Amino acid sequence: MMVVSTRDFRTNQTKYLSMAKEGVDVILRSRAGNFKISPINDEDTVVNKSDLEAKLRHALQEVIDAKKGKIQLQSAEDLLNEL
Repeated sequence: MMVVSTRDFRTNQTKYLSMAKEGVDVILRSRAGNFKISPINDEDTVVNKSDLEAKLRHALQEVIDAKKGKIQLQSAEDLLNEL
């Protein structure tokens, strides 16, 4: 495990990010608290705010269209089966 200050981290970001990528636990100590730096893996989800907003707006429009009788919504079971 490597514990570094924010100042040291800013100066040597590439070094510490490479260490984290190689599996070393890198702990960043700051006035705001302590943070563990780790790479994102396949199980992590990264959400883009604008993409999420667009998907939510589209879903809301589908509900509005279904209420007006313009489209037929899928059942919850059908939606789950798509997963």
